[in-house]
Amino acid sequence: MKILVMGGTRFIGVSLVKQLVAQGHDVTLFNRGKKPSPIAGLRTIIGDRTDPQQLKEKLGNESFEVIFDNNGRELSDTQPLVEIFRDRLQHFVYMSSAGVYLDSDVLPYAETDATDPKSRHKGKLDTEAYLQQLRAENGFPYTSIRPTYIYGPQNYNDVEAWFFDRIVRDRPIPLPANGKFITQLGHVEDLASAMVTVLGNQKAIGEIYNVSDTRYVTFIGLAKQCAIAAGKDPSQLNFVYYNPKDYDFGKKKAFPFRLQHFFATVDKAIQDLHWQPKYDLVSGLKTSFEQDYLVRQRGQADIDFSTDDQILK
Repeated sequence: MKILVMGGTRFIGVSLVKQLVAQGHDVTLFNRGKKPSPIAGLRTIIGDRTDPQQLKEKLGNESFEVIFDNNGRELSDTQPLVEIFRDRLQHFVYMSSAGVYLDSDVLPYAETDATDPKSRHKGKLDTEAYLQQLRAENGFPYTSIRPTYIYGPQNYNDVEAWFFDRIVRDRPIPLPANGKFITQLGHVEDLASAMVTVLGNQKAIGEIYNVSDTRYVTFIGLAKQCAIAAGKDPSQLNFVYYNPKDYDFGKKKAFPFRLQHFFATVDKAIQDLHWQPKYDLVSGLKTSFEQDYLVRQRGQADIDFSTDDQILK
């Protein structure tokens, strides 16, 4: 299939592009040209997606069967793109977020659960509503993907690396509350494989899918899994528990996860897409540690531990 990937040179895009090319698809990237293509020789159209006029000039005469919109954050990012191709696409796959769900006492989150109009991912919600409206009006063929926390090599967010930074240096690990909030991580390659499986799947048209691991983990459990992945003894970790309300961290982020239970069911994706995660947490974290953390020599980097020191003091 002839496919356009918005972005394609960072994290999710890298895994997605590699899997699409491996399956023989004709892939074109659209990005600002600041990072190299994950596969040499791929056609790249250079432009700024936040400029609707540029999108029209660069893409107006192009033809694609599928678009993967990996980096649209606001409706204003995605709507001009859709308007260019709305009558000539087989599939539009949108990267949303499980962060859109309204905080609930009933878990795990399912695709039919209430969403939070005040979420920091409001732009994703607005975009999903727009795509749903187009679907109702003229059958626009979209699918929306809602991952929870994503991890894996080339992660530009400090998720697993936050734990590795403390574990490899034998530092105490500050955990909010009692460390028993339950969260959920999904490997970037598993996310990309789920995205690829929607192609040609008519059951996926007009649907939203949570995508992550099938299991959940506490903050304490995640730290221990990170230790195992890094070749350390998890029983030797030194946890320090604290009440976040007792501290003023300013604009700095003391911990990489939201301080609540946060996990979603992926049963719908497993059933409709015939998809299964490849990685359990330890094996996935090993790819992060061995293929990324060690390669970048982050264990020798100068890391800001000022919020830790504020807690430990």
